[in-house]
Amino acid sequence: MNATQVPCLLHRLPCRDDEGRWRVVIEAAAGTRNKYKYDPKLGVLALHKVLPLGTGFPYDFGFVPSTLGEDGDPLDALVFADEPLAPGSIVPCRLLGILKARQTGEKGKIRNDRLLAASIETHRYRGWRKQGDVPAPVLEEIERFFVFYNAQRGIEFEPQGRQGPKAARTALERGIQAFGHARK
Repeated sequence: MNATQVPCLLHRLPCRDDEGRWRVVIEAAAGTRNKYKYDPKLGVLALHKVLPLGTGFPYDFGFVPSTLGEDGDPLDALVFADEPLAPGSIVPCRLLGILKARQTGEKGKIRNDRLLAASIETHRYRGWRKQGDVPAPVLEEIERFFVFYNAQRGIEFEPQGRQGPKAARTALERGIQAFGHARK
């Protein structure tokens, strides 16, 4: 296999950079209707879903590499950034918290939490350090968005509560362990 045939292994990137900051790979830019999904077999982001007319992702959305959730995908993360980030971007972030959630779909009832993170390179969100820094109406809108987004796919999404950075780190540690076990 030559260099042009080697797939990009975004899902296997270390989840932290050399400075210890969490990495998020963007799959949907803020404001877009297009949701891409990383295909590890091809090593590319492929168009996965398109939201209905008049809707869009409220913030940048992606995944933390080298993690695995109950749904079989890397852990999901919503990133607060000053401008929409391009799909495929790798964004160093700090954890703010986690939106706990359960969803019911073809795999039954499973956890499918959403990590909340702020881009390190931000002006607007530079003071945000914990979930409590995110205004409650913003969190409510985010939860409503994910309920709607999943309903479009025939999946029931049930918010289960909100927690801060410590709970987010705990979820990431579990996701890192699950990823390690899945590779064995």
